[in-house]
Amino acid sequence: MSTVPNNVQAYRASLLYFRADPAFDDRAAVWHEDGLLVVEDGRVKAAGDHASLLGSLPPGVVAHDYRGKLISPGFIDTHLHYPQTDMIASPAPGLLPWLDTYTFPTERRFADPAHARSVAEFFLDELLRCGTTTAVVYCTVHPGSVDAFFEASEARSLRMVAGKVLMDRHCPDFLRDLEGDLGETEALINKWHKRGRSLYAITPRFAPTSTDTQLRLTGELAAAYPDTFIQTHVSENKDECRWVGELFPQARSYLDVYERVGLMRPRALFGHCIWLDDEDFARMAATGSAAAVCPTSNLFLGSGLFDFERADGARALLSLGTDVGAGTSFSMLQTMNEAYKVARLKGSYLPALRMFYLATLGAARSMGLEGTIGSFAPGAEADFVVLDPKATPLLARRTGHCNSLEELLFALALLGDDRTIAATYSAGRQVHTRDA
Repeated sequence: MSTVPNNVQAYRASLLYFRADPAFDDRAAVWHEDGLLVVEDGRVKAAGDHASLLGSLPPGVVAHDYRGKLISPGFIDTHLHYPQTDMIASPAPGLLPWLDTYTFPTERRFADPAHARSVAEFFLDELLRCGTTTAVVYCTVHPGSVDAFFEASEARSLRMVAGKVLMDRHCPDFLRDLEGDLGETEALINKWHKRGRSLYAITPRFAPTSTDTQLRLTGELAAAYPDTFIQTHVSENKDECRWVGELFPQARSYLDVYERVGLMRPRALFGHCIWLDDEDFARMAATGSAAAVCPTSNLFLGSGLFDFERADGARALLSLGTDVGAGTSFSMLQTMNEAYKVARLKGSYLPALRMFYLATLGAARSMGLEGTIGSFAPGAEADFVVLDPKATPLLARRTGHCNSLEELLFALALLGDDRTIAATYSAGRQVHTRDA
C-alpha cells in the first residue's frame, strides 16, 4: 500500500502566469486552460497542462479539483499603509488636509502595541481575503508598529515587506522622529530583514517631512544595506510638488531630491509618480527604481492620472498599489478596474493581460524578486490565488460567453472583488478560503 507524500500537492484548474511584460512581448502570457500546478515543500515544482503532468505525480497524490476556476500567482500590492486601515473612506478636499485631519491622528494610536497588533491582524487577513500574498507596507514612526506587523505576518508565513516611517519635520510633535542617527531603523533591519519571509523597507514618508540631514542619513543607511527595500512617495499631488520645489530649490525635480541622497536604486519603490517628466522616468529606468501606481487613491484624492505611455516610453518598472487608506479597496481586482479607467482618461489603453502582469510578475520584477514570487517558475515560492469566474451572478453571466482569454480576464478585473477569491495560498499552505 503506497503512502501519499504530504510534502507534494497538486491543483487542477486553468493556469495563468507570465514570462515577460505583455506590453513588449506577444508571448509573455502562459495559459493552460486545463492546467496542473504541482507544489513541493512550499515551492512550485511544475506548472503546465494537466494531461502532460498528471503522470509525473508521485503515487497517491490526488489533485485538488478547482476546475472551472483560474489559478494565478498571488497578487502583489506594492504600496499601502496598514496603520490607515481604520480611516479608509475618510473625506477631505486634498492630500495635505487629509494627512492633517485623519492620517496623523490615526497613526498616533500605534504607540500602543496592543492596538498595532489588532490592526495588523485585521489588515493581513483582509489582504489574504482579497488574494494578496505579498505587500510593501508602511508602518508608523513607532518601532512597535513594525514589530506588530512582522509578528502577525510571520505567524501566517507570508512574504511581506515593511518599514518604520521616518519623518522629523512638518508633522505633529507626537509623530516626529527623534532618532537622529536612524539607530532604531538599523536595529529593525537587523531584527527583521530576511528573517523567515520578512523583508525590510527603509521608509522616509515623503521628502517634505524629512530634513536634509535625515534624507542624507537615510541614503547612507540604504547604501550600507543594499539588499533592503526603499519606499516613499513622489509627485502625487500638485500642491505637494509645489511645496517640494520651495523646500528643495536646488533639486531639478521632486524625484531628484531622492536621487541626490542615493535613494534611487534597485528595490526602491516610489508611490504615485503622477507628475514626473520624461527625464524623471528615464532616471527611474536607469537606476532600476520602480513606480507603484495607485489609481484608487489618486482618484479619491483628486491627485491626477498616471501616464502609462510616458512610463512605458522609458521602460520604467511598473506595479500596482492599493494605497489603503487613501485607496478605497484592498482588492487588486478593483485596483485593476480603476487603473484601466485612469489609462483611458489619459488617452491610452491598458489590456487585462497587462493588468494581471503588473499585479504579479511585474510587481516581482519591480521588487527585485523575480524567481521568488510572482510566477510559477520552478522553485518559486508557491503563493497563489484561486479565482472564481462565477463568484457573483453578474460575473457568471458575463464570463459564460467570453470569446477569449483577454475577455475573461477583463471581466474578472472590471467586475471582480474579494468575492472572486475562492482561496488564497501562501508557501503552498491555504491561508484563506471563501467558504470559511
